[in-house]
Amino acid sequence: MQQQIVLTFMDGEQAEGVLARPFAPKENEIAVTLAEAGEGMQLSYPLYDLACIKLVGTPSAAAPTAQEIEEEIETVTGEKFHVSILTKEKYSLGFYGLPLAKTSHYKSIFFTFHGIKKRNQDRLLGSILEEQGLVDRPTMQRALEDQKKLRNRRLGEIIVQQNNFDQTDVERILSDARSSGEIPRNARIGDILVAAGLVSRAQIETALGSQQKGRKKRIGELLIEKKLITEEQLLGALAAKFRMPFIDLEQITPDPDALKALSLDVVTRLQVLPLRLRPNRHLVVAISEPTNPTIFDNLRFTTSYPVDLVVATSQQIADAIERCYIRTESRVEELIGELDEDAVHNEEENDDSAFSESDSQIINLVNKVLIDAYKKGVSDIHIEPGIGRQTCLVRYRVDGVCHVMHRIAAAYKNAIVARIKIMARLDIAEHRRPQSGKILLRYEGKKIEYRLEITPTVGGNEDAVLRILASSNPLPLPKMGFSQANLHAFEEVLKKPYGIILCVGPTGSGKTTSLHSALGHINHSDRKIWTAEDPVEITQPGLRQVQVHPKIGFGFKEALRSFLRADPDVIMIGEMRDAETAKTAIEASLTGHLVFSTLHTNSAPETVVRLIEMGMDPYNFADAMLGILAQRLARRLCDHCLQPYCPSRTEYDDLVHAYGEEWFEKHGLPDYGEGLTLVKGGGCRECNGTGYRGRVAIHEMMVGTPTVKSAIKQGKSAEELRSLAIDEGMATLKMDGIQKVFQGLTDLDQVLRVCL
Repeated sequence: MQQQIVLTFMDGEQAEGVLARPFAPKENEIAVTLAEAGEGMQLSYPLYDLACIKLVGTPSAAAPTAQEIEEEIETVTGEKFHVSILTKEKYSLGFYGLPLAKTSHYKSIFFTFHGIKKRNQDRLLGSILEEQGLVDRPTMQRALEDQKKLRNRRLGEIIVQQNNFDQTDVERILSDARSSGEIPRNARIGDILVAAGLVSRAQIETALGSQQKGRKKRIGELLIEKKLITEEQLLGALAAKFRMPFIDLEQITPDPDALKALSLDVVTRLQVLPLRLRPNRHLVVAISEPTNPTIFDNLRFTTSYPVDLVVATSQQIADAIERCYIRTESRVEELIGELDEDAVHNEEENDDSAFSESDSQIINLVNKVLIDAYKKGVSDIHIEPGIGRQTCLVRYRVDGVCHVMHRIAAAYKNAIVARIKIMARLDIAEHRRPQSGKILLRYEGKKIEYRLEITPTVGGNEDAVLRILASSNPLPLPKMGFSQANLHAFEEVLKKPYGIILCVGPTGSGKTTSLHSALGHINHSDRKIWTAEDPVEITQPGLRQVQVHPKIGFGFKEALRSFLRADPDVIMIGEMRDAETAKTAIEASLTGHLVFSTLHTNSAPETVVRLIEMGMDPYNFADAMLGILAQRLARRLCDHCLQPYCPSRTEYDDLVHAYGEEWFEKHGLPDYGEGLTLVKGGGCRECNGTGYRGRVAIHEMMVGTPTVKSAIKQGKSAEELRSLAIDEGMATLKMDGIQKVFQGLTDLDQVLRVCL
C-alpha cells in the first residue's frame, strides 16, 4: 500500500500525494506523486524547500520510551505540534517526531531544521537544572515558593518594606480611613496612604513598579539573584530546553558577510549578533533571550535570510557588538593609533600649530574618551600631558584605583586639553591659572555631566581631571552597606526633630550618597526639605534642591541664609567650606531645624576637634550634634570569582592586631580554627582579572551621647573622644572594615588602603 503524505513548503503552501519511493532523509530529497500532477507523474523536491513532511496514518498509542523526548514544535509556517522526538535517529537536515495527540491524522512527521521556528522541550526548567546537577529539589521548591510570594505581594507590604515603616502603623491608618466613612470602601490602598500623608505619590508609583516587576519575575532570575546558579548555567539549561546550541562567543569570529546581513540599529535594538551564513544561505544568529518569542519574528522580518538561532550570554553579545560594529575610527585606541605620530619628529619643541582643537580627529577622540570612561563605570578621568616629547597619559579611576588606559603622542596634548576647555566653555588662551567648568553630554538618552578641573603643571602643560556625575537615584538605607549596629544608630538619630548630622570623609567617599539616602528615609509630605549642592548629583521628588554658583556670589552660606527664611524643617548643605557656613548651620540646628552637611575630615572624633579649631563654640556644637558618620569606600571582592580559603595564623593575627586585641574578643569576632574561612577574588572576565569589582562602604558612626557631649564641652582631644566613643559602642572605620572582611565582602589589604 502506498504511503500518503502531506508536504508543507517553506512559503506555507501544502501539497498532498504519495511516496514514489521510500523516503530516506539522508538523500536530502523526497520523490512523490502529487494528486494534482496526474497519475504516474513523479516529482522530486529538495528538503531545503520543505518545512515538514507529514506521513498520513494512525498515531502510535505507545508511551514515549527513554530514547524519546516530548517537545512542542512550531514551524516557520505557523503550525504547532506536540510530538515525541526519536533521539537515537539523527539526520543532517532534520528529525522525526511522533504526534502525541490521538486525534492526529499523521503517524509521524519529519521536520527540517531550517523549517523550525521554535522547539521547546516539554519539561520544566527546574527539572533540567536538577538533571544537570545545578540545583537540588528542595532548593528549587524554595525558589518556587519565593516566586509565588512575589506574584502575590500586596502593595501595602511593598510600601512597608521599601520605606521601613511599621506594619501595624500602616494597617491602623488603613483601618481608621475605612471606618471613618470619609473614604469610599473601594478606594485604593495607595490613595489612602497618600491622603494620610504617610507616603508620596512618587513612592506609590515606585511600589507599584516593584509589584509588577515581582509578578513577572521568572524562576531563572530568582535563582541567579540568590546566587544559586550563574547566567551561563541558566542559559545552558534554557538552550537545552529550547534545543538551541549554547556557544562561547569568545571562541568565534563572526563572518563579515553575516555581519552585513543585519544593521547596527537591529543588533543593538534586539541585542543579537549574526555569526555566519551557512551553505544553505541560512543566517546563524546568537541571542541571549531564548524565552523571547518576538526575536525570531523580528529577525525574519528584517533580513531576507532564513534564521537559525544559537544562545550566548548577554555580556558576550554586547562586547561582540561593540567589537564588530563600532567602526575603527570611533574606537579610542584605534583613534589614537591613527594620529600621525611621524609629524612629531618634524616639529619644534613648543610648536603645536599643526594640530588644532578643531581637527575632526581630536574632536572625535575626546568624545570617545569621555563616553568610553562612562561605559566602563569610571569615576574620574585624568589627562596628564608629559614634559617635552613624553606621551600624554589618560588614566581612569575605577573602584578608587587609577589605571593607565591610553597613551597619546605628545604633539596632540595641547589640542586635546584645548578641546576639553572649549566643551566646558573655559578660556583656552589662559594657561597660567587653574580653571573649573562642566561638560554636559547626552548618550543613549541619558544626560552625563562631567565636572572639569584644569590645573597648570610643570613644563608649560595643563592637566585635566574630569569627574563623571551620571544622574542617579538614592538608595534605601538598608542597601548602603551599614552594619546592623551602625544602621540602627543612624536611623535613631534621623528620628530627632532638630540637631546637626555630619557625614565626613575624603573626596569620592560617598558622603553625598549617604546624605541623600538619609534624606530619602525622612522624606515625607509633612516635612519641608531644602538642599544646597554643588553640583546636584542625585535628585529626589519632594526635595527642593538648589545648585549653588560661587562665581556669581551664590555659595553655600548664601543658600543657607536664604533657606532659613524659607520655612524649612530639614536643611542639607553640600559642604561646610568656611567657618561662617559651619557656624550658621550649627545655629540653625539649635533653633528647631534638622541640618545635614559634609566635611573633609579623616574620622568622626577628628571632625569635632576640627570644627572647634575653626572657631565653633564647643557648648553650642555639643548641644547640636546628633551624630557624625565617617566613611570610606573599599574595593569589593568580585562576586563572580570568590574563592573560600583557610587563612594562615599569621594572616589571622594581622586581622586581630589591626582590629585591636582588646576589642576583638569583646566584639565577638571569630576565633582561629579549622572551621574559619575567608574569601578572596580569583580573577575572572567580569573583574578584568583583578579579583575586585565594585566597592563596599566602611562606616564609623559616633553618636552624640551625653558622655560624648560632655567630653566635647570639656575640650577633650580626638584620641580621648575616640576611646570614649568606642566605649559607647562605636566601631572605628578599621573595625567596621575588618568585620566586612569576615563577612567576605573585602580583604585586609583594601581596608588598610583606605583606613589608618
